[in-house]
Amino acid sequence: MAAKKAQSGRTGASPASVFSSLQASGFAVVVLVLIVAGVVVLSPTLSILAEQQQEIAALEAALEESNEAVISLEAQRERWRDPAFVETQARERLLFVYPGDITYLVIDDVGEAEETDELEVSSDIVRSTTDWREALLASYLVAATTSSLNAAGDTP
Repeated sequence: MAAKKAQSGRTGASPASVFSSLQASGFAVVVLVLIVAGVVVLSPTLSILAEQQQEIAALEAALEESNEAVISLEAQRERWRDPAFVETQARERLLFVYPGDITYLVIDDVGEAEETDELEVSSDIVRSTTDWREALLASYLVAATTSSLNAAGDTP
């Protein structure tokens, strides 16, 4: 018997013994078939469920955003019910004043510093094709020969 064990250990198991160990009972085959069938049947349903869960999450986020917008609009509506707020908005936005008030409108012609930062400075020298003296003289002649009534669009 020791010789058989030594022989089987060297040459490996015989093909008949491999097949006999691989034979499965009918119960194991039925369970395996049921598991595969369950996966095949349930996989589309589970994917639809996952998609619906994602859609529900997106709709809940949109609902929360809409609720925040409603709350913001309600607060804004309450502010507009205050006469002092309405007066302030009319003065600031529409430049309304009470009779007898003196208002000054300051126009910022300097511009913002951010705009000058964005401009790119060219390293090329550009020569003007017009003479500044001729342009100054032409401007002076137009101003001297035009009356103030004609410039306003009225006839003399």
